[in-house]
Amino acid sequence: MTITRFEEIKSWQEARSLTSAIYLATREGGFSRDYGLRDQVRRASVSIMANIAEGFGRSSRREFAQFLGIANGSALEVQSHLYVARDLGYIDAAQFEALMEKAHAVSRLIGGLINHLNKTQETS
Repeated sequence: MTITRFEEIKSWQEARSLTSAIYLATREGGFSRDYGLRDQVRRASVSIMANIAEGFGRSSRREFAQFLGIANGSALEVQSHLYVARDLGYIDAAQFEALMEKAHAVSRLIGGLINHLNKTQETS
Protein backbone atom coordinates (compact mmCIF):
# COMPACT_ATOMS: atom_id res chain seq x y z
CA MET A 1 0.00 0.00 0.00
CA THR A 2 1.34 3.38 -0.99
CA ILE A 3 0.60 6.29 1.29
CA THR A 4 -0.33 9.40 -0.66
CA ARG A 5 -1.32 11.77 2.18
CA PHE A 6 0.18 12.28 5.63
CA GLU A 7 -3.29 11.78 7.15
CA GLU A 8 -3.03 8.10 6.17
CA ILE A 9 0.04 7.55 8.36
CA LYS A 10 -0.91 5.58 11.47
CA SER A 11 1.59 7.39 13.71
CA TRP A 12 0.14 10.75 12.63
CA GLN A 13 -3.39 9.50 13.36
CA GLU A 14 -2.37 8.34 16.82
CA ALA A 15 -0.46 11.58 17.46
CA ARG A 16 -3.65 13.46 16.60
CA SER A 17 -5.55 11.37 19.14
CA LEU A 18 -2.85 12.02 21.75
CA THR A 19 -2.98 15.75 21.06
CA SER A 20 -6.75 15.81 21.57
CA ALA A 21 -6.36 13.91 24.84
CA ILE A 22 -3.62 16.31 26.00
CA TYR A 23 -5.80 19.32 25.24
CA LEU A 24 -8.70 17.79 27.18
CA ALA A 25 -6.51 16.95 30.18
CA THR A 26 -4.99 20.43 30.28
CA ARG A 27 -8.36 22.24 30.31
CA GLU A 28 -9.12 21.28 33.90
CA GLY A 29 -8.04 22.35 37.37
CA GLY A 30 -4.49 23.29 38.23
CA PHE A 31 -3.21 22.08 34.89
CA SER A 32 -5.26 24.74 33.11
CA ARG A 33 -3.73 27.47 35.29
CA ASP A 34 -0.09 26.32 35.02
CA TYR A 35 0.39 28.16 31.76
CA GLY A 36 4.02 27.19 31.29
CA LEU A 37 3.56 23.43 31.66
CA ARG A 38 0.17 23.44 29.95
CA ASP A 39 1.47 25.27 26.91
CA GLN A 40 4.69 23.24 26.74
CA VAL A 41 2.96 19.85 26.75
CA ARG A 42 0.44 21.10 24.20
CA ARG A 43 3.20 22.39 21.92
CA ALA A 44 5.11 19.13 22.23
CA SER A 45 2.05 17.07 21.27
CA VAL A 46 1.27 19.31 18.31
CA SER A 47 4.92 19.09 17.28
CA ILE A 48 4.63 15.32 16.91
CA MET A 49 1.87 15.70 14.33
CA ALA A 50 3.55 18.61 12.57
CA ASN A 51 6.90 16.90 12.17
CA ILE A 52 5.34 13.71 10.80
CA ALA A 53 3.40 15.78 8.26
CA GLU A 54 6.35 17.98 7.34
CA GLY A 55 8.68 15.01 7.03
CA PHE A 56 6.23 13.24 4.75
CA GLY A 57 6.37 16.22 2.41
CA ARG A 58 10.15 16.17 2.16
CA SER A 59 11.95 14.95 -0.91
CA SER A 60 13.73 11.90 0.49
CA ARG A 61 13.26 9.00 2.86
CA ARG A 62 16.31 10.19 4.75
CA GLU A 63 14.78 13.61 5.40
CA PHE A 64 11.47 11.99 6.36
CA ALA A 65 13.31 9.78 8.86
CA GLN A 66 15.03 12.86 10.33
CA PHE A 67 11.69 14.58 10.89
CA LEU A 68 10.32 11.39 12.40
CA GLY A 69 13.23 11.45 14.82
CA ILE A 70 12.24 14.95 15.86
CA ALA A 71 8.61 13.82 16.21
CA ASN A 72 9.74 10.96 18.43
CA GLY A 73 11.71 13.40 20.56
CA SER A 74 8.52 15.41 21.01
CA ALA A 75 6.65 12.25 22.04
CA LEU A 76 9.28 11.67 24.72
CA GLU A 77 8.98 15.30 25.77
CA VAL A 78 5.23 14.81 26.25
CA GLN A 79 5.97 11.81 28.45
CA SER A 80 8.38 13.81 30.59
CA HIS A 81 5.85 16.63 31.03
CA LEU A 82 3.22 14.10 32.07
CA TYR A 83 5.45 13.04 34.97
CA VAL A 84 5.56 16.64 36.15
CA ALA A 85 1.78 16.93 35.83
CA ARG A 86 1.32 13.73 37.81
CA ASP A 87 3.81 14.75 40.49
CA LEU A 88 2.02 18.09 40.93
CA GLY A 89 -1.39 16.42 41.14
CA TYR A 90 -2.70 17.97 37.93
CA ILE A 91 -3.71 14.55 36.63
CA ASP A 92 -4.61 11.42 38.55
CA ALA A 93 -3.01 8.01 38.16
CA ALA A 94 -5.61 6.79 35.66
CA GLN A 95 -5.21 9.86 33.43
CA PHE A 96 -1.44 9.57 33.66
CA GLU A 97 -1.48 5.91 32.62
CA ALA A 98 -3.89 6.51 29.74
CA LEU A 99 -1.92 9.45 28.39
CA MET A 100 1.40 7.68 28.82
CA GLU A 101 0.11 4.64 26.96
CA LYS A 102 -0.99 6.87 24.07
CA ALA A 103 2.40 8.60 24.03
CA HIS A 104 4.25 5.26 24.15
CA ALA A 105 2.10 3.92 21.30
CA VAL A 106 2.90 6.97 19.17
CA SER A 107 6.60 6.57 19.90
CA ARG A 108 6.53 2.87 18.97
CA LEU A 109 4.74 3.62 15.70
CA ILE A 110 7.21 6.36 14.81
CA GLY A 111 10.12 4.05 15.62
CA GLY A 112 8.67 1.38 13.38
CA LEU A 113 8.27 3.83 10.53
CA ILE A 114 11.85 5.06 10.96
CA ASN A 115 13.09 1.47 10.84
CA HIS A 116 11.03 0.81 7.72
CA LEU A 117 12.38 3.91 5.99
CA ASN A 118 15.96 3.06 6.92
CA LYS A 119 15.60 -0.50 5.60
CA THR A 120 14.02 0.59 2.31
CA GLN A 121 16.67 3.30 1.93
CA GLU A 122 19.43 0.69 2.30
CA THR A 123 17.90 -1.53 -0.40
CA SER A 124 17.28 1.26 -2.92
